[in-house]
Amino acid sequence: MNVSLTVWLVTIVVIIGLFVFDFYAHVRTPHAPSLKESGSWSAVYIAIALIFGGFIWWQYGGTYGGEYYAGFITEKALSVDNLFVFVIIMAKFAVPREYQQKVLLLGIVMALVMRGAFIAVGAAAINAYSWVFYLFGAFLIYTAVKLVREAASHEEEDDEGDSAIMKFVKKYLRTTDEYNRDKLFTKVNGKRLATPMLMVLIVIGFTDVLFALDSIPAIYGLTTEPYIVFTANAFALMGLRQLFFLLDGLLDKLVYLSWGLSIILGFIGVKLVLHALHENTLPFINGGEMIKVPEISTGLSLSIIVGTLVITTVASLLKSRSDARKGDGPKDPPVTSSPAPSVRDA
Repeated sequence: MNVSLTVWLVTIVVIIGLFVFDFYAHVRTPHAPSLKESGSWSAVYIAIALIFGGFIWWQYGGTYGGEYYAGFITEKALSVDNLFVFVIIMAKFAVPREYQQKVLLLGIVMALVMRGAFIAVGAAAINAYSWVFYLFGAFLIYTAVKLVREAASHEEEDDEGDSAIMKFVKKYLRTTDEYNRDKLFTKVNGKRLATPMLMVLIVIGFTDVLFALDSIPAIYGLTTEPYIVFTANAFALMGLRQLFFLLDGLLDKLVYLSWGLSIILGFIGVKLVLHALHENTLPFINGGEMIKVPEISTGLSLSIIVGTLVITTVASLLKSRSDARKGDGPKDPPVTSSPAPSVRDA
């Protein structure tokens, strides 16, 4: 796939433009978005992502188009899992609902910048050392197993990392416990202090680094093209803010999401290991020669990813409806309720 510098620059400018538009059109004036607003704009960003996939298909061929769609769907599914963590962070810091949009958008921009760095490092490592696929595959399989264990034992999120971050920030920054609208800094008695909004942004930024640890290897298991990796991540993150408000209150109903994600990550991990064996250069494995193993096609990958998400989503909704009828679960779960286990604390 030969992507010119011009195409790269135009793509980056368009993505930045969409984020700038999102800020001035929706975030600049603090408000709690309605269900209609969140739903309509979520649909708009998903449509843009799908149209861009059509451009990839038309310009570079069906193979790369399929890789983009597989990567986008995988990253979108993982981004939904991120929302569980966002709900906890927002509740923990008691962020007023009308101010949540700004910190979410800034956090998403930070995530894209950091993922861009991870993508560049990953691409350089893969080009230099084919055995990196062994590491990526092993990590994804480990993450999948860990996620299954957490889902089975119903473990809760560990907030020790967040506490450590807050202690570190408070050690070096003068802070206040009071919000001043959506400002990151405020003045109290003539002193410039950091507001809890800055604390929330720092915690989200830290968790974004953890998010990238499984999302980047996962998509590199579907494509080795940095352009597709970057754009699939960018378009998956776009609309995440709207999706947060759209799914808020429904996340607890996706009880089998972690199981579905574990299947997807495990599958991609196996795919990476098979690819590593096919491209093997390690001298202690088959004398450094390639091993003839079956390669998993992009079409099969896309089918398994989509099928797994559909099955787990439908099963989750049926389970939640059944529990509601039996009176086993809360009809209207509060924002502060414990979410399903997240893949992100791997």
